[in-house]
Amino acid sequence: MIKLAASVTKIWQRIPKAVLFGGAVLLQCVLLVLMVADRMQILREGHEVTLQTQPVDPRDLLRGDYVVLRYEISQVPAGALAGKPAAERNAVVFVKLAPNASGLYEAVSVHAEPVPVTAPEVLIRGRVGYSGGACGTNGRTFCDKLTIKYGLESYFVPEGEGKKLEQARNQQKLRVVAAVLPSGRAAIKRLLLDGEPVYEESWY
Repeated sequence: MIKLAASVTKIWQRIPKAVLFGGAVLLQCVLLVLMVADRMQILREGHEVTLQTQPVDPRDLLRGDYVVLRYEISQVPAGALAGKPAAERNAVVFVKLAPNASGLYEAVSVHAEPVPVTAPEVLIRGRVGYSGGACGTNGRTFCDKLTIKYGLESYFVPEGEGKKLEQARNQQKLRVVAAVLPSGRAAIKRLLLDGEPVYEESWY
C-alpha cells in the first residue's frame, strides 16, 4: 500500500504544472456548464407558480445589490410532521402548494418525502431553516411550525434597483413567479411589481 502511494505521488509529480492547471480550469468550466444547464432545465420545464412575498428585516448591504425575499410559504404549520423525528438537522421537506382564488400558490401540507399531487397542485422541495423548525434536544424533531428555505430567498438586480424592489416587497406589492420541476427543485423565473413583470430570467 505504501509503495503504491509512493508510485502515485511520483507520477503526480511528473505531470507538468501547466497540465494540472489546465485540468483544474477545465473542471471548473464543466461544473459551471452543468450548473447553467440545470438552471435552464428548471426554467424551461418547470411549472410556473406565483408566490406572494412578505416583509423582511433590512437587507445585508455587504452582499451587494440584491433583494432578500421571504414568502407566505416560508413558514408553514408542520401538520402531521409535528413532533416526529427528522432524518437530519435542517431536514429536506416537500411542501404541497395549490393556487387560491387569486391564483397565488399557498402551502397545503408539508411532508418528509415526496407525495403525489394533482394539477394544479405542485410539490416544492425545501430545507428546514437553522433557526426554525428543528426542536428536541438533538435538533432532529420537527417543531409545530417550520421555517423553510427553497433556494428562492435572494435575487440579484441591477445596481440601484434593489431599494425600490425592497420597498415594494415590504408593501406586499412584489410577487415572484417560480418554476418548479416535478422533483421539487425550483428557481425564480420573474418578478412582478403590481402584477406587471419587471425582471425576467433568461435560460442562460
